Amino acid sequence: MKQLYKILKFSAYVTGSFVIVVSILFGYQDIPLDDLKEKYAKYPSSFTSIDGMEVHFRDEGDLAVSIPIVLIHGTGSSLHTFDGWSDNLKHKYRIIRMDLPGYGLTDPFTDSNYSIDNYIHFVKQFLDDRGIDKCIIGGNSLGGHIAWRFTAKHTERVQKLILIDASGYPNKAKSVPLAFKIAKMPILKNLFMFITPKFIARSSVENVYYDKSKVTDKLANRYFELTLRKGNRRAFIERLSVNNSSESYKKIRSIKQPTLVLWGDQDLLIPVENAERFHQDLPNDTLVIMKNVGHIPMEELPLQSFRVVESFLNQSND
Repeated sequence: MKQLYKILKFSAYVTGSFVIVVSILFGYQDIPLDDLKEKYAKYPSSFTSIDGMEVHFRDEGDLAVSIPIVLIHGTGSSLHTFDGWSDNLKHKYRIIRMDLPGYGLTDPFTDSNYSIDNYIHFVKQFLDDRGIDKCIIGGNSLGGHIAWRFTAKHTERVQKLILIDASGYPNKAKSVPLAFKIAKMPILKNLFMFITPKFIARSSVENVYYDKSKVTDKLANRYFELTLRKGNRRAFIERLSVNNSSESYKKIRSIKQPTLVLWGDQDLLIPVENAERFHQDLPNDTLVIMKNVGHIPMEELPLQSFRVVESFLNQSND
């Protein structure tokens, strides 16, 4: 009995020491919001209040345009992922993008409800707040899922739809970012809120890029530092804990708006087969599969993917 007690005591000591060492090496405190704003919310960033949340957004281009383009980012990302597109589109269009609740510089949901339905409600409130009755809406990954679900529910408010490696169908990933894996592990996901090694952020971004050399220190640092905004790590875990309806994809066939389905052929998170499913189910779509690009074409190949979007917008205006 004494021997067992010694073994248990020693095991507890080793485990405790390991946790302490890991915490010292990889534990990061939240970065003060003011510091993050100074770095990532420079002009033309603005903030508005929705449901008690401070929401970070950018509204650029010709504000006289009656039907703006609204762009929604994916899981773990921010409005900055569309920087390349916005720089080019704003010369002709009005471009609006926001940080979703729990990401970037926007507050987490006050009720911790990260369901797609709640995000759709948030987008509606945001558009109402901006006085937008109708828009062209687009999104990447999670943002794409929100965009097509919003279109199906509020069809009168959407003129056109842009889906970039969008989620929504039952999907089996060929490769999953390390951060996504950790956020779903029972014990590790709790530690993740306090112990967040910087290499996890870089590894996760590299996982969704085809050309890893494009993941610069500046890019990886942006993803990492915005993760350390107060509440974002908990929100990340809570979002990945949500069970989405397996039947919701049946609503895709009801979408009649002209739709661009844009996909990277090297997307391992939501493989290109999903693009074909959208193409089959959408009655009025244009399918473009880009070569040698991963899950986020607008960030990995901003100019080339912008040209695809520009062509789609011009064609649909004819």
